[in-house]
Amino acid sequence: MVTVTPDPRRWWALGALVACMLTLGFDMTILNVALPTMAADLGAGTGEQQWMADAYIVVFAALMLPAGLLGDRFGRRLMLITGLGIFLAGSLVGALAGDVNAVIASRAVMGVGAALVTPLSLSVLPILFGPQERAKAVGIASAASALGLPLGPIIGGWLLNHFWWGSVFLINVPMAAIGIAACVFLLPETKDPASPKVDTVSTALAASGLGVLVYAIIEAPTRGWGDPLVLAMLAASVVLIAALVLRERRVERPMLDMTLLAHRGFLFNTIAATLVTFVLSGLLFVLPPYLQAVLGHDALGTGVRLLPMMGGLLFASRLAPQVVARFGARAAVSAGLVVLAFAGLLGSRTTMDSGYGFVALWLSITGLGFGLSLIPAMNGGLSALPRDRAGSGSGLLMTLRQVGGAIGIALLGSLLAGVFRDRLDVTGLPARAADTAGESVVAAHLVAGRTGSAELAASANSAYVHGMGVVLLVCGIAALVSALLAAAFLPSTPDAEQPEAPDMAAERADARQ
Repeated sequence: MVTVTPDPRRWWALGALVACMLTLGFDMTILNVALPTMAADLGAGTGEQQWMADAYIVVFAALMLPAGLLGDRFGRRLMLITGLGIFLAGSLVGALAGDVNAVIASRAVMGVGAALVTPLSLSVLPILFGPQERAKAVGIASAASALGLPLGPIIGGWLLNHFWWGSVFLINVPMAAIGIAACVFLLPETKDPASPKVDTVSTALAASGLGVLVYAIIEAPTRGWGDPLVLAMLAASVVLIAALVLRERRVERPMLDMTLLAHRGFLFNTIAATLVTFVLSGLLFVLPPYLQAVLGHDALGTGVRLLPMMGGLLFASRLAPQVVARFGARAAVSAGLVVLAFAGLLGSRTTMDSGYGFVALWLSITGLGFGLSLIPAMNGGLSALPRDRAGSGSGLLMTLRQVGGAIGIALLGSLLAGVFRDRLDVTGLPARAADTAGESVVAAHLVAGRTGSAELAASANSAYVHGMGVVLLVCGIAALVSALLAAAFLPSTPDAEQPEAPDMAAERADARQ
């Protein structure tokens, strides 16, 4: 049996990866609080504001799968450093941008860097940590990524209170620089020279297929699912992804390795992680407008009021490995999803008179369920991967999670918009003002302010709270169904299909030579 002394630098390296994941996490939400200021300074219309936010997520989701392959092929540390460098450069461009197009371009460049960093950050964890420590390491990295989401509004709100809007980009520069230095000095280089060669056609099909799909999903809530452009984009995504699958099935070492899905642990843990992300995206999507427009808090106050979810998530990150060790991964993931379902169902009971205390209660339960389900699912999926496909496999897992989040926001956002418009009382308003008020609760409050209609503001709050309740009810039901699927199909332990521990030890020993 091969034994190897654990690398004493591994926790420092994990700390650097956590800093990177935090930065990428809060960059998903930090721009939202800056958009009104940026729109005024740059003269951006509604569509341009949407693309300033969406350019990042479209590129991010589209390129994660090829990014994992590049790490396998050319070295995970090298690609991590490259990704952080691209992210840093995009952030600098965004901070110095003087027009809308430059901001959109910078966000797209940042998405390229994030696509490289995210899957490769996870793929190096099995190299740094043995089976006994891997669950804890994955939990810390996953928690960092998730904690960044509510941190975004807090950091963005504070920066906007003290500096100009470019500071929401500039904050990324020192974080990325620290990550680059840590990768250079702390991470061992690992790669698989026998991994598939970079297939330009397959990469283009994967990026364009997923990019078009995410674009259609993002546009559907505003344009409508029956809009000709949305339907055309959905059809194009099906054609492109089908062409990718057919092409990949003909090559010996494909980029999209369909055999990964034959690993029961990888397949069902990936499905579980994607469903968790779908549910959480809905919960996070409906809360900021409720806290800002309905309860009247500013951007910084809204971010601070999302902290109970972080508390629940931090507690879950410590609890999850213990639950897995005692009861198995299947029980942990299923229990976490049940807790998440309870949070959604409890949140659906929120009324106009509930107050923030009730929201804080179900938010903390949400964080607990999220961490308890996602951390074992992520660890189980990564542990089930063949060792030589760590980068591309984790890229596939993260891509599906990202797409799951985008679908969650799009579908649940459409549901919320429809319920809000149906419940809003616009009696007596001119047609144009009524249409504007029906766009969102924020727009309704602006119309109410211009017309001096207290009844419209009250109706908007009531309609939004009702729509939020419907969305949270759907999230709760989806989480409950996911819990049943997890209990029925997940392997009972995260390492059920993992190669023997001596092989992993040998791999880590080889990686340091």
